[in-house]
Amino acid sequence: MVNALTEHLDIWTTAQTAKTNGRGNGSVTQSQYGVNKLRELILDLAVRGKLVPQDPNDESASVLLQKIYKEKARLVEEGIIREQKAFARNDENEKPFELPINWKWARVADIGHDWGQKKPDNDFTYIEVSGIDNVRGIISSPNVLTAAEAPSRARKVVKLGTIIYSTVRPYLKNICVIDREYSPEPIASTAFAVLHPFQQMPGRFFAIFLRSPVFVKYVESIQTGIAYPAINDSQFFNALIPVPPLAEQQRIVTKVDELMTLCDLLEQRQADSNNLHQILLETLLDALTGAIDPIKSAEAWKFIVNNFDTLFTTEDSIDQLKQTILGLAVMGKLVLQDPNDEPASVLLEKISKEKTRLVEEYMLKKQELLPDISEDEKPFELPVGWKWARLQEVIDVRDGTHDSPKDAIGPDTYPLVTSKNFYAGTIKFDEARRISPEDHLEISKRSSVERYDILFSMIGGNLGNQVMVDDDRPFSVKNVALFKYYDKKLTSPFFVKKFLEHLALDLQSKAAGGAQPFVSLGFLRNLVIAVPPAEEQKRIVAKIDELMIVCDALKSRLKEIQATQVQLADAVVEQALT
Repeated sequence: MVNALTEHLDIWTTAQTAKTNGRGNGSVTQSQYGVNKLRELILDLAVRGKLVPQDPNDESASVLLQKIYKEKARLVEEGIIREQKAFARNDENEKPFELPINWKWARVADIGHDWGQKKPDNDFTYIEVSGIDNVRGIISSPNVLTAAEAPSRARKVVKLGTIIYSTVRPYLKNICVIDREYSPEPIASTAFAVLHPFQQMPGRFFAIFLRSPVFVKYVESIQTGIAYPAINDSQFFNALIPVPPLAEQQRIVTKVDELMTLCDLLEQRQADSNNLHQILLETLLDALTGAIDPIKSAEAWKFIVNNFDTLFTTEDSIDQLKQTILGLAVMGKLVLQDPNDEPASVLLEKISKEKTRLVEEYMLKKQELLPDISEDEKPFELPVGWKWARLQEVIDVRDGTHDSPKDAIGPDTYPLVTSKNFYAGTIKFDEARRISPEDHLEISKRSSVERYDILFSMIGGNLGNQVMVDDDRPFSVKNVALFKYYDKKLTSPFFVKKFLEHLALDLQSKAAGGAQPFVSLGFLRNLVIAVPPAEEQKRIVAKIDELMIVCDALKSRLKEIQATQVQLADAVVEQALT
């Protein structure tokens, strides 16, 4: 059976599920599904008697249970432990699988006991079991408090060899075996079931059982509560447990340790591989965006193209490629420049004249004079025909209302859209509040929304989340930036959208970890943007759309591959168990 586990190492290491994070945060973005599944399988096989061979010379579990019954009777008679509650006899219908020869089914209460409870005083040490997420289930350095610091629910006495199990979810993160003596005598919370094995059975075997899918399934079938699912002590001690001969218990513990060490190595190797892959990917993409001349850029592209199948193997890596494409686009490195294009300087002059006309006709308020762009604000060298400008010079940056109009009901009402109503690049109008025609009219005087306008979240966890308005229905906006055009013929709404997508990625990266990230209208209006000629804007948008289709197709294929790898890992587990 061990050979069956090690024969499929490629499956355990390739079956991963995506956990995408933003570029540059340094975190591994793949969940090691296969290795986690292998750990579960090892525990499952262990408690089913399929992990180590049986030895016919071992004293059987039935003899072990007879010794336990005698030991239990003696301890009760001597007043060392209390007489336990009697549980129902084992029912054949309860037994989830066939046991090997010399094994025996028992209740947890048959093979272990607790030490009772005592009110904490200065003669006790409180052991805090929390977040112990290791499959061996051993605490070497638990959080130890004095009795005076212990919570009021600290009652249960524990000793060397005692197993502690959380009866409140998450169960598996709160299991341990006390592996050394403590002074004063230790106690644990009543939120834990405390189990001490008879006949010096290894607590490690019990930890294996409590972590196994067999026991997890039992717990999930009887737990109660929604917010804090839990079981009680009676349910814990009533659970069926497969009992091997004592000698085999020791062999199982040794073999599980050996295989879990293998899992640790696989996990670390995969984590190292993921980290190296991330470093290589970031280095190459940075080299691409940072190339200062066409030759360097061509070299970087060539290396990426030649190693494409090696570099872009995860959803996160494809997202990073998308971000790089946007970065190259706004820097003028995605498409070739055409010397016949009308330069951006002429385009900006036309936009300025249109703004003047709108102001003279009272269709636009006169805007404050924007500061000149300093050399320090220019992050890269512009291509020929491009021009630096403030964002407010290119588009009209406004925002929605900051008031809170009353809700209205009925057909003659209008949606009041906030960033909470943005979803996957669209607006969920059915989830927006409704306001009266009067309130809508008043808001529209300041922020009338039209097709192709862009709404941009300015605050909170969805900073930079945005949508382009794609229909003509009337609605109002609140607490979002509104980007409008002086003339859609002069400025491509779709190029502006690509620029804002790139901007959003930068803002989200800089805001990561902040309490409440926020950008102001003044900040947005003063942003420096590299403006391409009008015709080049169209070519850039077309190229981005073309490449994004390729990226999405690649991501879809990767999802299918990942799903297949996960299914394959599940199939190997099922085959091993049957």
